[in-house]
Amino acid sequence: MATLPPETKIPDQKKVGMVSLGCPKALVDSERILTRLRADGYAMSPDYAGADVVLVNTCGFLDSAKEESLEAIGEAIAENGRVIVTGCMGDEADVIRARFPQVLAITGAHQYEDVVEAVHEAAPPAQGPFMDLIPQADVKLTPRHYSYLKISEGCNHSCAFCIIPDLRGTLASRRIDAVLREAEKLVAAGTKELLVISQDTSAYGVDTRHEEREWHGHIVRAHMTDLARELGQLRTPEGDVPWTRLHYVYPYPHVDAVIPLMAEGLLTPYLDIPFQHASPKVLKAMKRPANEAKVLDRLKKWREIAPDITVRSSFVVGFPGETEDDFRYLLDWLEEAQLDRVGGFRFEPVEGAAANALPDPVPEAVKEERYARLMEVTERISAAKLQAKIGRRLPVIIDEVGEPDEDGDIGATGRSQADAPEIDGQVYLRNVPADLKPGDFVSALVEDADAHDLFGVIDR
Repeated sequence: MATLPPETKIPDQKKVGMVSLGCPKALVDSERILTRLRADGYAMSPDYAGADVVLVNTCGFLDSAKEESLEAIGEAIAENGRVIVTGCMGDEADVIRARFPQVLAITGAHQYEDVVEAVHEAAPPAQGPFMDLIPQADVKLTPRHYSYLKISEGCNHSCAFCIIPDLRGTLASRRIDAVLREAEKLVAAGTKELLVISQDTSAYGVDTRHEEREWHGHIVRAHMTDLARELGQLRTPEGDVPWTRLHYVYPYPHVDAVIPLMAEGLLTPYLDIPFQHASPKVLKAMKRPANEAKVLDRLKKWREIAPDITVRSSFVVGFPGETEDDFRYLLDWLEEAQLDRVGGFRFEPVEGAAANALPDPVPEAVKEERYARLMEVTERISAAKLQAKIGRRLPVIIDEVGEPDEDGDIGATGRSQADAPEIDGQVYLRNVPADLKPGDFVSALVEDADAHDLFGVIDR
């Protein structure tokens, strides 16, 4: 084995800390930034104290998210002092500098080159001939067994309550061969679950006119259906079909084409569709795309094709002009739609959003009352759906394995195909084998349920 000359001293690596806020798309940005920095010779610091510089990847979607970002910047400055800000709130540099003039640099969302350059300036990398020979792997901020796969940036819609196009620009789809190459690489490296994300997954490739590329000897289009079909061909090193979830899917007609892939077991039977409301009047005021779709009829057809399909969504209550009749329409729609997973939000004005100028704002007390009623209805639906799973055997992916208790029993936490990480429910398993590890697929017998989670045992 070759050794270094005794006089050779490998320089200490500069260390970068990272605070990543906001949505999974921002998390992917953080992973890409850290991957670039590690390739440049930086090490990652798990805490403020050990970092030569701290990056704060901010969220600027809602005023509450902006305040959380500002608090994170303040904490990083107090604990470390050398802070670079990036992300969606980077477009409000004046606001950040007015509160924290000592911030070293501020860049906008997905401006990777600018962030790396700022880090280089603040803490020049300790590179040399031996450091440059060290092979580097991509940095992951998620557990090894699941990964986010970002297929595009930006959005072409102009929803009245949203400023994402202002923060992240118009739709910019990645080349489909690049997306598939990344997915293939992730699965080969141990990813068991791919979470496909973008601002509008259904619109993937619209900006490139669904350009065609060669992939493994055949032609594929930059189109959601082609992408889903090709992802369904991936296999883990053990020969399993990895779970593949589609997030942020608008209900355009071509979404129907991916449902048979779910029925065939090639795509996880799960769709995350941000409906936001059901009242036609409110949807029109929101300027929501695809709101003319006959969603209830399509939900019925999807369930006929793939009976185990899970549909999750989110809804906004208290949008300007929302009447009690509009809200009751939403509740009645939810009773009929029987969505599996639902998140609720109270409308919150965002600086720069068109909705701020709309008449008839809903009083805060009414928003709270409607939010409580929304949650009551959706929790009741969720509880009934989960109760119906008692006695069934479901595939589960393991996220965490606990330590033995006083009796030697080991518990584990996992998720069914109906549960995306961080946003949906969990499956709690008792008395699992000692050799179980995160990322393992198991068959679980469901023994109990509450409004959000399942409880059971591995079906041996």
